[in-house]
Amino acid sequence: MYAYDHFDRQLVSQRVAQFRDQTQRYLAGKITDEQFLPLRLQNGLYIQRLAPMLRIAVPYGTLNAEQLRKLASITRKYDKGYAHISTRQNVQLNWPKLEEVPDILEELAEVEMHAVQTSGNCIRNVTADQFSGVAADEVEDARAYCEIIRQWSTFHPEFAFLPRKFKIAVCGSESDRAAVMVHDIGLQIVKDAAGNTAFKVIVGGGLGRTPVIGSVINEALEPKHLLTYLEAILRVYNQLGRRDNKFKARIKILVRAMGAEAFKADVEKEWAHIKDGALSLTDEEISRAQSFFQPPAYESLPQQDMQALALENADFARWLQHNTHAHKVAGYRIVTLALKTTGVAPGDVTAEQLEVIADLGERYGFGEIRSTHQQNIVLPDVRQQDLFALWKELVELEVAAPVVGTLNDIICCPGGDFCSLANAKSIPIAEAIQRRFEDLDYVYDLGEVELNISGCMNACGHHHIGNIGILGVDKKGQEFYQVSLGGSQGLDASIGKILGPSFAQDEVPNVIEKVLETFVSLRQPEERFLDTFRRVGMDPFKERAYA
Repeated sequence: MYAYDHFDRQLVSQRVAQFRDQTQRYLAGKITDEQFLPLRLQNGLYIQRLAPMLRIAVPYGTLNAEQLRKLASITRKYDKGYAHISTRQNVQLNWPKLEEVPDILEELAEVEMHAVQTSGNCIRNVTADQFSGVAADEVEDARAYCEIIRQWSTFHPEFAFLPRKFKIAVCGSESDRAAVMVHDIGLQIVKDAAGNTAFKVIVGGGLGRTPVIGSVINEALEPKHLLTYLEAILRVYNQLGRRDNKFKARIKILVRAMGAEAFKADVEKEWAHIKDGALSLTDEEISRAQSFFQPPAYESLPQQDMQALALENADFARWLQHNTHAHKVAGYRIVTLALKTTGVAPGDVTAEQLEVIADLGERYGFGEIRSTHQQNIVLPDVRQQDLFALWKELVELEVAAPVVGTLNDIICCPGGDFCSLANAKSIPIAEAIQRRFEDLDYVYDLGEVELNISGCMNACGHHHIGNIGILGVDKKGQEFYQVSLGGSQGLDASIGKILGPSFAQDEVPNVIEKVLETFVSLRQPEERFLDTFRRVGMDPFKERAYA
């Protein structure tokens, strides 16, 4: 993973000192709420319903064991002993004290972490496929390019106060695990006609109040032009994006208003001025970035036959099938730790769990840990011969629920329990659904079903792109829930369609059950929920749900 140099350390240290001074002046009444707002936001600090919330950057979802231990220590010292994995791979603390936030940032800097630009109208933390560098279906490792983008975008003076927040995702695999179609800019690594690495550039995607699937404006951008092309996109947006209405300020609104072709034309016109300028990436610079992400010292291992162990232990077999994935190196597997224990908020992880996961990452891998936008944690390099021993430890740690990729692998925002913007609670809905569908045989029979929950239209739970999406709404002061069907986050991304009028909280599990029963009655052999919905449409689901 990337290691800070002298300039990185100096930059982050100066930012901590700067924010400490700003915080002290605010607490002393020398800075108003309005003046403090942009200062705290660009340091990842929100004021939530019950306490401040600090969002800590995890660039492209990559952590090491030392950083995980530091996060555990911080949650004990400054919070309530747990952290939350967000849908952008970041880590959130829900209970810090405002006056102690500078101390937290100072401790984070000790392990090369920060909270810079995790909020505010700037370029946010770059997200990536959590399997980058190890995925069997990978075209090229995305992390070096993510790091190049991070270095370019951090404290970029021209883009510090954009019309609205700006999010970039990069995926280098054939399967999109970074939701590139619903980001302000999505970059899909492909091979061009000559077999060289290139980027498919997708612009104007996004969720929230106006969900939009992004538009492809460049099918095969050469890597040397990556930063100049991004700069051109940001300049067009910065100049033309609306600033009079924050609900219409995202780049998705601009692209939709102009049309993708007209937007592309403006980008190409701006790009012509800077295309071969100082931001052009040389082969040496790309190689320098890639040098930080070289493969670890893999052993030459035979491919293990796990069938005997799986036959002896059904619980292990379930976990092996659902929570491990193919690795590009023979003899290894990628392991996903499910932060989806029933009764615990999806994505929450305790200080004790963080410390043990750090130990496991060192004992069963190379000390590297990944966070995922599905709110789970990944150990990317586990020897197949160690899988059974690791599984037993994960069971004891309560992060071995064999539900990855199933209905119970729920994505869920913090909702009304924490967020001041939420219209309704999200976490109790997730728990009620998990309890309703405790029969794993039934869940497995359903196959791949993505269920996402948001507490408001800001869509932090990505409900628009869930195969089943649930949105909390306010009806005359009461919490109700709107259900949508048919969303998808992949390269064939789609926005879910609303089932109909919203439901009371206690009705939601019954409605989801009716939706799933309809699917089971209509699906063809081996057909996914999404495929069935696209084939038969909304009507049979609506008829059953409201019968």
